[in-house]
Amino acid sequence: MIDSKKAQGPLHGVKVVEFVGLGPAPFCAMLLSDLGADVIRVDRPGAGGGGPAEVLARGRRSIGVNLKKQGSVEACLKLLKSADILLEGYRPGVMERLGLGPDVCLKANPALVYGRMTGWGQHGPLAHAAGHDLNYIALTGALDGIGPKERPVPPLNVVGDFGGGSLYLAVGVLAALNHARSTGEGQVVDAAIVDGTTHLMAAVHQLSAIGMWNQPRGQNLLDGGAPFYDCYECADGKFVSIAPLEGEFFSLLIDKLGLKDHPAMQAQYDGSTWPAMRETFEETFKSRSQTEWCELLEGSDVCFAPVLNTEEAAKHPHMQARNAFTEVDGVTQSAAAPRFSRTPSAVQGPAPAPGADSDEILSDWGFEAAEIDALKADGNIS
Repeated sequence: MIDSKKAQGPLHGVKVVEFVGLGPAPFCAMLLSDLGADVIRVDRPGAGGGGPAEVLARGRRSIGVNLKKQGSVEACLKLLKSADILLEGYRPGVMERLGLGPDVCLKANPALVYGRMTGWGQHGPLAHAAGHDLNYIALTGALDGIGPKERPVPPLNVVGDFGGGSLYLAVGVLAALNHARSTGEGQVVDAAIVDGTTHLMAAVHQLSAIGMWNQPRGQNLLDGGAPFYDCYECADGKFVSIAPLEGEFFSLLIDKLGLKDHPAMQAQYDGSTWPAMRETFEETFKSRSQTEWCELLEGSDVCFAPVLNTEEAAKHPHMQARNAFTEVDGVTQSAAAPRFSRTPSAVQGPAPAPGADSDEILSDWGFEAAEIDALKADGNIS
């Protein structure tokens, strides 16, 4: 059971209502909870899930609401009267059809921040089409730069869903909350993954403008084209990464590798030398294990790190020193981030079972006992 009064973090006291969807919106709600906000999940009655393995739903309480009943809609509007932020991740028009669109909710609470998470956005030719992370990053130009020259490769859904989506939704609703608290004016935040991902591509747009990103995929500076910004297989089949973009770091690397006088290493940014440079790096890194390379290179200014899986990452000394991972009811997962000196954030607890906290939430958010009983008797709330 999560005690919202004991939540810690810089958002302590902020009240969020999350209409449960998939992926990016729940991750945004998780982030706000980690930062101390009181986030309640509006779940379907009888929905499955919950428990420590459902990491994206951690740190919240849950109320089971049958949104097909008018009494449930009215109950949600009463909850929203005392809320600061609403989060929803449905297709455009769904909340309006439920009777909980922005116009209705902002009439009930003019200072409400209404956060909307979609892939394509609230308007545009594709707004109502289904899609996933891969499709969104494909449209923005991001996917075209990921993978070898032969074909783009689907990456983890971090770039679109969570980078271009969840984090932009979080920044958006917090910026709007700042405005609402100073003016009393709420507003709608339209967080589209295609918008956020396009914004994340700003550095690539800059490189392109100055002529440093004008080759096909896999042949540019940061997409695997440069042999000094890539990953290499070791003798044990594991991989290491190197990224000494600056001349002094590159010089240090080739010195430690015993390649300072090698002819392929004399002109770092001369693309004509890159094939020979890559072949030399491949042969060199294949001569020792990942552990041996870590012993030689890790912690120096050669811009090096081993390529680890999630289990290995949780055990790495640096990640352990920073407490970057935490354990909740036996499940290892990411700890709260970022860090705060005065108001430390924290994982507030495991994911709730849908509807597990209905009575407590309604009571905490201003409902009388008789109202709660009536809502439950009519099947509005479970």
